[in-house]
Amino acid sequence: MRLAAVAVLFAATAPAAAQMRAPNVVLIVADDLGQRDLGCYGSTFHRTPHLDSLAKAGARFTDCTSSCPVCSPTRASILTGMYPQRFGITDWLPGRPDQPGQMLRRPVPTMQLAHDAVTLAERLRAAGYATAHVGKWHLGGEGFGPETQGFDLNVAGDHTGTPLSYFAPFQNKKSVMRGLETAPAGEYLTDRLTAEVEKFITRNKERPFFLHLAHYAPHTPLRAPDDVAARYPSPPVHGRQSHAVYAAMVERLDASVGRVVALLDELKLSDNTLVIFTSDNGGLATLEGMPFAPTFNGPFREGKGYLYEGGLRVPLLVKWPARVKPGTTSGLPVNSIDLTPTIVAASGVTPDPRPDGISLLPLFRGEAPAARDLFWHYPHYANQGSRPGGAVRSGPWKFVEFYETNRRELFDLSRDPSESNNLAAARPEVVTELAAKLDAWRKGVGAKMPTPNPDYRPNPANGNGVYTLHARTAQVFGTMLRYEPLPHKETLGFWVRQDDHAAFPFTAGAAGEYRVEVLQGCGKGSGGAEVELAVGDSKLTFTVKDTGGFQAFEARDVGVLRLPGSGRHELTVRARTKPGVAVMDLRQVVLRPVR
Repeated sequence: MRLAAVAVLFAATAPAAAQMRAPNVVLIVADDLGQRDLGCYGSTFHRTPHLDSLAKAGARFTDCTSSCPVCSPTRASILTGMYPQRFGITDWLPGRPDQPGQMLRRPVPTMQLAHDAVTLAERLRAAGYATAHVGKWHLGGEGFGPETQGFDLNVAGDHTGTPLSYFAPFQNKKSVMRGLETAPAGEYLTDRLTAEVEKFITRNKERPFFLHLAHYAPHTPLRAPDDVAARYPSPPVHGRQSHAVYAAMVERLDASVGRVVALLDELKLSDNTLVIFTSDNGGLATLEGMPFAPTFNGPFREGKGYLYEGGLRVPLLVKWPARVKPGTTSGLPVNSIDLTPTIVAASGVTPDPRPDGISLLPLFRGEAPAARDLFWHYPHYANQGSRPGGAVRSGPWKFVEFYETNRRELFDLSRDPSESNNLAAARPEVVTELAAKLDAWRKGVGAKMPTPNPDYRPNPANGNGVYTLHARTAQVFGTMLRYEPLPHKETLGFWVRQDDHAAFPFTAGAAGEYRVEVLQGCGKGSGGAEVELAVGDSKLTFTVKDTGGFQAFEARDVGVLRLPGSGRHELTVRARTKPGVAVMDLRQVVLRPVR
């Protein structure tokens, strides 16, 4: 972790700082913004000059993660410094209902942040701060809004996770966004929220203030001013950052940050204002009903909804001229649970006696914090396609456990930030240690676990008696074979170990013979693997065809299988030989009744 290097990144306290009043705090939280979406984190497509300048003016953390791969739990952790599982908030609210294709039934999340959860705003208001929440809340509806959790002002914050409209009028047929009842036609929401922030800062420039600016952008639905989107090439391309409308949303978000920083400069408040910018989870890298994914998080794996780094890694920029040395970078693993302890310590108010997060303030004094573990628990099926699981980060190790089949994965993030090489079989002692830590942590925070779904009916036949078994429904066994959800893949891939295999659960209606069609792809030189498909005692073998590319899929009729009768069955897929670098990519298997 190179703590010695981390320890010199931050400037010592300026002599005059001790004479200043309590610092102002501006906490800006983007929605679904991945770390790699910013120029200062490597994006060459998105235009983020103001955020890049913020990074140069302060500190940029390269290993910051959210406490959950979706929004509401992370927002609870940001405002409390606690793991959201302590409050029962384990999914976005109200969450995705259970479906017949799920092996497990979700634990229903608590639908609001409880009043007895002491928030950052409550602590700061008790110390004399003016407090304002502007933007997305998504932590409870009537009676549980920002104004009940320590905020003097609430603009646009309610129970919803998406805005009623990105353009004025900010309403739908049922309601109007709070505080935005009057707006010129066509006004853009990101710009309007920024204007509300500017009014709050100006009104409170003579006293300490805490501003929580929680932008809705760049969350779907993707909407941006046409003239801004027109500056980006189109159409988008799968597998890289290339979505013009998303880029325009990011650009307007960036402009908002620029306006806030400029106003602080104009009012001569910058030196004594702690500005923090982050996001609630990684970027959305799957389709969710759209023709193209909003962004791409490479080199990190997957995106929003997943416990891999693409779903967890977020930007964290900290600017505080009185305490933070400009242009510094920290590789220390930090998390959204650390923001409240840091702000509380910076403000000098009474801290929570036992926060889950740590204050990053010692870094500002050139001190290195003690090593610690970080934990995640997401017991839900996400809209993005992930399955219930948990994870722990300990030093360079990242352990992921899936609750359906107890599949375990282990990655060395110091060497493999893309989480491509599962070391679980090679390092069983590390797996055992981290699995025990994760289990103990879950019990300690009272984490709700999923339970068996009594209504589980995976992959039933359609009206014509045809079973379509998509790769996303398969269970994978072994260490390397996995489902790859990115839009240009949607396949079982990374089949580089012959011993790995997959099983497709399905619900049969009657016995009978079925023709089997596979949708397979295979890279040049890797064809020729012998693959066995089986349902019970009925088996067939086919030879994988070289299609010129692993994502160059070709539908092939490979023979006939007999289903033994009604009920739940599995179609297993096993490689008997592997002459090339990988067996194949498999997108789906179709069973058609023989008439």
